[in-house]
Amino acid sequence: MRAIWKGVVSFGLVTIPIKLFSATEQHDVQLRQVHAADGGRIRYRRVCEAEGVEVPYSEIAKGYELPDGQVVVLDDADFENLPIASGRNIDVQKFVPTEQVDGLYLSKGYFLQADGPGAKPYVLLREALEKAGTVALVKVALRQREALALLRPYGEVLLLQTMLWPDEIRDPAELAPDSDIAVRPQEMQMAESYIQTLTGDLDMDEFTDDYAVALREVVDAKIQGHEVEQPEAPAEGGGAVLDLMAALEASVAEAKRARGETVEESRPAAKKAPAKKAAPRKAAPKKATTAKKAPAKTAAKKTAAKSTAKKTATKGTSQRKTA
Repeated sequence: MRAIWKGVVSFGLVTIPIKLFSATEQHDVQLRQVHAADGGRIRYRRVCEAEGVEVPYSEIAKGYELPDGQVVVLDDADFENLPIASGRNIDVQKFVPTEQVDGLYLSKGYFLQADGPGAKPYVLLREALEKAGTVALVKVALRQREALALLRPYGEVLLLQTMLWPDEIRDPAELAPDSDIAVRPQEMQMAESYIQTLTGDLDMDEFTDDYAVALREVVDAKIQGHEVEQPEAPAEGGGAVLDLMAALEASVAEAKRARGETVEESRPAAKKAPAKKAAPRKAAPKKATTAKKAPAKTAAKKTAAKSTAKKTATKGTSQRKTA
């Protein structure tokens, strides 16, 4: 890995020289915009709307657009006197219990590496935080912008995670369900049973990015000139839940099957009873059919008797002629 930043962690009167490394990386398949006809790369140019000409990067500044469309241009001198943390210091503001940190505030993560003589105080801070069960809230200037961040142990290293400011978290009050909605104790019991069934230790290796894997296969197949087999579409689910208890029971059963546990068959639904009462209705037409077929059998017997008598009479006539 390549260090992207160097500085020091100010831990009281102790300073810890460190190097900063990105803790995460994206594994998305990189796709570019191209011309479909010939595969030519599509590129964007920085064009000034007022003059209609391309502008070199050295002539580009930052500006703030007013409601009426006018723009106030800011130069480097305007940014020099802004109150930001010193360029290379990670200043500890306070220590807080780990469980008080809401994950919603956390943003990008960076690994810290001890630099030069900073190894011993680095280990001291890491083990002290772990033993106390606390994390350090710090301020740091990254990419010319002051950020609030969290410093905590992560295995054998220290992890710095930048945080959102409080005013960057939206208020979700208007999204909450009505307060008068009541949950029955039976429903709560089934929901807790479902949670307990799926409760286990976190192992991130169990999860994969299926979309990225499938997209990589599509690209590889295109490279090799092979057709891509389309995966089967997942069964459509969802819809309105008419019976919450039934849905919860089915969820618990499905979760148990997934874990290889035996699932007791549920009791037959009461709605199946009317099907048994409908049976006598089908018996009546059969009796009528049998009654209609009876005359047909009698007529057949009479026809057979006449045929036999006719054959006997014919045979007797032949014998007399012969005599």
